[in-house]
Amino acid sequence: MLIELRAENYAVIDHAIAVFGPGLNLLTGETGAGKSILVDALALLMGGKSSAEVVRHGADRAVVSCVFEATAGAEAVLEENGIDVEGTEVILRREILSTGKGRVFVNNQPATVAVLKQLAPELALVHAQTETLTSFDQGQQRHLLDRFAGLSLEAGADAHAKWKQASEKLADLLEGEQDRLRMVDLWTYQSKEIDSAKLEPGEDETLETEKRVLANAEKLYAAAMGAFDQLYEGGISVEVCLRAAIKHVEELARYDNKLNESKQQLDSARAIIDDVATSLRDYAEGINASPDRLAEIEDRLAIIDRLKRKYGKTVAEILAFGEDVSSKLAEVEDRDEILKRLRAEVDEAGAEYRKAAAAMSAERKAAAVRLAKQAEAQINSLAMKVRFEIVVAAREDEQHWSAAGWDDVEYRIATNAGEPLKPLHEIASGGEMSRVMLALKVAVEETTSKSKRKTPTPRTLVFDEIDIGIGGRAAEAVGQKLKALSRGQQILCVTHLPQIAAFADQHFLIDKRESDGRTKTQIRLLDQRQSTHEVARMLSGAKVTETSLQHAAQMIAASR
Repeated sequence: MLIELRAENYAVIDHAIAVFGPGLNLLTGETGAGKSILVDALALLMGGKSSAEVVRHGADRAVVSCVFEATAGAEAVLEENGIDVEGTEVILRREILSTGKGRVFVNNQPATVAVLKQLAPELALVHAQTETLTSFDQGQQRHLLDRFAGLSLEAGADAHAKWKQASEKLADLLEGEQDRLRMVDLWTYQSKEIDSAKLEPGEDETLETEKRVLANAEKLYAAAMGAFDQLYEGGISVEVCLRAAIKHVEELARYDNKLNESKQQLDSARAIIDDVATSLRDYAEGINASPDRLAEIEDRLAIIDRLKRKYGKTVAEILAFGEDVSSKLAEVEDRDEILKRLRAEVDEAGAEYRKAAAAMSAERKAAAVRLAKQAEAQINSLAMKVRFEIVVAAREDEQHWSAAGWDDVEYRIATNAGEPLKPLHEIASGGEMSRVMLALKVAVEETTSKSKRKTPTPRTLVFDEIDIGIGGRAAEAVGQKLKALSRGQQILCVTHLPQIAAFADQHFLIDKRESDGRTKTQIRLLDQRQSTHEVARMLSGAKVTETSLQHAAQMIAASR
């Protein structure tokens, strides 16, 4: 449920706060007061498109924010996007700079418009004033039917993705066949060149080390033997000095046991010196100053360097390139087998998709009958007499396959007796269109709110002057529909009709005033007396009379 909506420096709004309650929240005011501006602000917070034009003249930014009660679905969206859940509320804020740039915050943490769009189905559904039946295309009509049916598109989307992937692989193989054949000679040469080198992983590093040793064999031998002599072999070697020192310490230890540890340390040092000296001698004796071996290594490294210039910076990359080329050659050689396998994959994936699409189509057709019946009853309760049907046509050819199935969904209506059923977009009357839209929304939302399926049902529904073009008995029927719908969900509705305003659980007045040479729009929650006065104004115009007040009080009492 929407708890609070704020707008600062937004259009003609200087600063406005509205605290909403459960049930039916109605917003009224004179034409041009800015009733729809608040709905537009909420639409922005649901991920709508922003513009620098909404920034109030003279301000550097506009700020709109709102607070919703948290839902399990909204919390899941927040967690998926790494946003902390703060208590039982979801706080949305959007800033639009006069430069056109903007920022989004969710629970006071930086976010994106994409996150707002993900949250929107869990929080609110906005039916804007600009939404007409001409924009209610087949995609929108199918989506509304799917929502009514509680239809899951997951199985169909998965099956379509698998079929599309398999089809693209097959198409790529067929389309790239000529290019592959032209490349066969090059791939064959590359594969043979790499294979003939018989490379071993890390071979170049091992050879470089051996090359450095061979190139400096005399220096290495002299250094190793020099160190050996100083440690062990020479007349004043470390080993000789240690041996003499050990004798002295042994003599001292005969008289003072405290020096036994020193003797042991010297014995250990002598053993280490012996080991190091032996290693150095063995290393020197193992040096092979072979010019032939050095030449052999240099030739091998030259081969590896040539391959590196062609196929990769390391031996590992060269080997990987060779494996890739071999794989491509194998594909060419096994083309018929691969084509057979890919065609089988496409056929199998296509069969799975047909099964999923047919199941969706059957479910849609069954739901279409139910929705058409309910929508017709809803429309006719709004002072109309229509026939209404929903046609679900399965277009099974592959060019019409999509993640949502293969169905074309079209809503048809006949508004006068004896006329044929026609698509909705051919309806001429704006009032009729508004009532049809409201009836459809009510039929769908009433059903989804009662459904046990996991179809996301927003807690808040917003209607912006969807009652335009109607009045009298039809207006009262609209009010009754909105009132009935508000028992299960929070409703926000902008209206200019007193017959609808009388049904308000919370009545807000939006008025426009001039202060210090600037126009400011304000929003006020009306008490019972003020609400009666506002309904009377809507009945009689600018001048409220005693008769209009009595009439307004009667309308409000009758709506309870």
